[in-house]
Amino acid sequence: MTEAGERTDAPEYAVVIPTLGRPSLSVTLKALADAKGPAPRRIVLVDDRPLDDCTALPADIPSELAPLVEIAPGCSAGPAAARNIGWRAAPEPWTVFLDDDVVPGPTWADDLAADLAAVGPDTAGVQARITVPLPPDRRPTDWERTTAGLAAARWITADMAYRRAALEAVGGFDERFPRAFREDADLALRIMAAGWRLEAGSRRTVHPVRPADRWVSVRTQAGNADDVLMAKVHGHGWWARADAPRGRLPRHLAVTAAGAAALLGAVAGRRRTAAAGALLWLAGTAEFALARIRPGPRTPDEIATMAVTSAVIPAVATGHWLAGLVRHRSAAASGRPTTAPAGNL
Repeated sequence: MTEAGERTDAPEYAVVIPTLGRPSLSVTLKALADAKGPAPRRIVLVDDRPLDDCTALPADIPSELAPLVEIAPGCSAGPAAARNIGWRAAPEPWTVFLDDDVVPGPTWADDLAADLAAVGPDTAGVQARITVPLPPDRRPTDWERTTAGLAAARWITADMAYRRAALEAVGGFDERFPRAFREDADLALRIMAAGWRLEAGSRRTVHPVRPADRWVSVRTQAGNADDVLMAKVHGHGWWARADAPRGRLPRHLAVTAAGAAALLGAVAGRRRTAAAGALLWLAGTAEFALARIRPGPRTPDEIATMAVTSAVIPAVATGHWLAGLVRHRSAAASGRPTTAPAGNL
């Protein structure tokens, strides 16, 4: 990476990377160091591990980046809070948020400079083009297909540059979102509602598929609680405005209701009710499993994983959704100040 001072048109930007200290962080930093173009003014690594983890952040920081790196404690409060800590510690006009498992391309810094130079004063953010490499010799697994969806996602902070003035105007990320899910869509919707523009850039970043166990699809159902908060804050039409897929929650609710009817009918001795509920639950579960198995590699392990998790996911998704309704029953818009860009006043 060349020094910013070598170019008179080099943008003043910082890079913020929330991290749990995964080994992939070293790969991300190495790619940043190797990228051709103007270097950032600073790189803020927000260490979001639990506070009782007093070990040094496990990362190999390239020597050329070492003078730029600052490590800030994230207090294990989640990615939204960690990103707020990062951009508030960086006075540069632009902040580029990266995940700690992405690989910026070889011309990333030059392309970023071009992205930022091309936008007008009313543009708040510029998104990178994300690529998710999939196995060339077989069909992707369910988890690989889920990760591949990031390539088409809008405004994700895997690689997203934001103007500091826009972040200040809307108060940054909403820390009520505790996971790496929907906090980026929420920020984008609030920024656009304040009159700013968001655009797609030319720089390219690879997002590899992270290793995961067979229960990862069950754990991700926690995001259904965050969707409740999104609806509370942005209204039920937020899906279309954020260009986000609607998901299967309505079907999960129906399948779970059928399962509950089967159990209650059995307990009450109502055989017909129990049988009808069990049949509907079985039909819904089979449809869900087949929908996940068909596009996959269809190996015995993948089929077994899809069968087991498809039986569990509807109830887990419903539970998180109900918990979200309770937790966010009084939620409203963040109440943070919003300021339109000068060009729109």
